[in-house]
Amino acid sequence: MGLVQGGDPSHLATLFERHHLALYRYLLQLTRNRALSEDLVQEVFFRVLKYAQSYDPSLSFPAWIYGVARNAYFDAVYKGRAERSGSEMEEMRSPEPMAEEVIGHKQDVQHLKEALQKLPEAQREVLVLSRFHNLRYEEIGRILRCETGTVKVRVYRALKELRERFCEVRGEKLYDV
Repeated sequence: MGLVQGGDPSHLATLFERHHLALYRYLLQLTRNRALSEDLVQEVFFRVLKYAQSYDPSLSFPAWIYGVARNAYFDAVYKGRAERSGSEMEEMRSPEPMAEEVIGHKQDVQHLKEALQKLPEAQREVLVLSRFHNLRYEEIGRILRCETGTVKVRVYRALKELRERFCEVRGEKLYDV
């Protein structure tokens, strides 16, 4: 990012190769729309070039670029571009399990996706950032513009709610342990 910030936009392609897929998945979780997510990824990298001077090298680049992506998403929502339909949810990809595990695994993945979609947007977002994109709580705090402790509480509450929704989707009774 330092080279892009220094006025050499040719290195933007390297940043794109490293981060576009993770950003696409993050935005897809927010928008639930493939085409819009692809458009937003392009918008994010346009903004990276446009606002390169605002990047602080002492901070994590992934946290900064996820913040840019989040802003692009909210701008799209504000402009009415983001559709709130879950019909275009991308299939989660995983390595092929052994043949006897395929049916159970696919069913669990589908239940998890359904449970995740039942969460409020704020809870879904914090889980996507922390669990699917492996960002540290400090980085998520910078993206969401809140304290690290607040992020920890939000993740805890979101995981608790996800567990409840998962059991609900599976038709199981939730037992507190």
